[in-house]
Amino acid sequence: VIAGFLYAILILVVFHPVVDLIDNFNLTYKYAPLIIITFEMTAVEKVEEQLAGLRIARRCVPGEEAAYLLDIDTSTAAQPGGSRFVAVSCSNKSIRVYDRETLNFLREYSGRPGILSGVRFAHACDSVVFSACSEGTVKCWDVRSATQKPVQVFSGYPSNVFISFDVSCSDLIVCAGTEKGEKDTFLVFWDARGVTDCASTTKEPLGVYSESHNDDITKICFHPIEPNLVVSGSTDGLVNVFDINKDNEDDALISTCNSDSSVSSLGWSGQDYKQVYCLTHDEGFCWWDMAQLDTEEPITLLHVLDVRESVCAENHGLHYLVGGLYHEKAGKLFLIGGTSTGNIHLISCSTAGLSLVGTLCGGHSATVRSFCWSPTDESLLTGGEDAQLLLWKPGAVERSLTKKASLKISSSVQKRVRVHSTSLKSRKK
Repeated sequence: VIAGFLYAILILVVFHPVVDLIDNFNLTYKYAPLIIITFEMTAVEKVEEQLAGLRIARRCVPGEEAAYLLDIDTSTAAQPGGSRFVAVSCSNKSIRVYDRETLNFLREYSGRPGILSGVRFAHACDSVVFSACSEGTVKCWDVRSATQKPVQVFSGYPSNVFISFDVSCSDLIVCAGTEKGEKDTFLVFWDARGVTDCASTTKEPLGVYSESHNDDITKICFHPIEPNLVVSGSTDGLVNVFDINKDNEDDALISTCNSDSSVSSLGWSGQDYKQVYCLTHDEGFCWWDMAQLDTEEPITLLHVLDVRESVCAENHGLHYLVGGLYHEKAGKLFLIGGTSTGNIHLISCSTAGLSLVGTLCGGHSATVRSFCWSPTDESLLTGGEDAQLLLWKPGAVERSLTKKASLKISSSVQKRVRVHSTSLKSRKK
């Protein structure tokens, strides 16, 4: 009993200063339950919530000749409040042009007899749109004109079959990638200056790169703010970064990264766009940091062999990837994927892995083939095998009350068009 009494006195003596300290700050235990800690949403969390909240604002249904919508690009308004256009590359070898806000159809250009590969608007001229063609040309149209004749044709060499291309951010250079010929595959470059001043003329190439890839060049992407930088991807699995200001191909090749698979899509991301990412035809994902090239740090940020197995997606799972988008405000890279029934999955990328942000449902009825992100109004355009062009905006309400039936079309697509695998089995090495 005496020992217990002494122990109690010792506790009071030892903890008395602590009690005094608490009293000095006018804090007592009885107020503890009333202390509420609040956390504000980060910029990334706000963006993720906004992306997940995208809803259909406009819907452009198929015309008389339904076709898969394979690539989408939007123009930049020449002046605030000016009109903007949407160009869509279709499986019927045509380019369709729409009004950006209403999605009203404006006109169509035919690429026949060649097969068109992608569409790109000029950065400084909102009415000029380019597309590469399998007949060995890159054609340029002025969407203000109803004529079917291109205002400019960039011709390649006789054996060239172009399946990818891009235009530099300064609109000075056009670059196209070829299928593999007998032994070689080429990156072909042209001077694009004065494109709107030389109606119906043909331009010859400035030169080619022929040693850095040994198979079909499936994707080309110029740097968003550095006009001399361009990245290319191929079915040989290589992703090459070039500085085209250098005198020759060997000096121009800055970096070669290996995706270990056939490259289907690629792009730039990160602060000052110093990172490069790529997607593969078997739904893999690679992400590299070019800022680490001159350091001893590894340049690989993330390498996922099969994204379908890494991302837990409800709504019938994840069947395929379409591409990536870098959100400048959040400083965050996202991937776009989906299901064969038309659901669109938004996937967040970090060095720790991939995670599902949200799913856009009720839009497409078949595989989504293309998309275009607009940072101006933070909206998303999507196109698919159901021949629908959809405009998604945060919290939008679709105005059309037309009953939506299944619009999937049965027309076959050219051999070059990639068919997504719905298998969830991992790729065997």
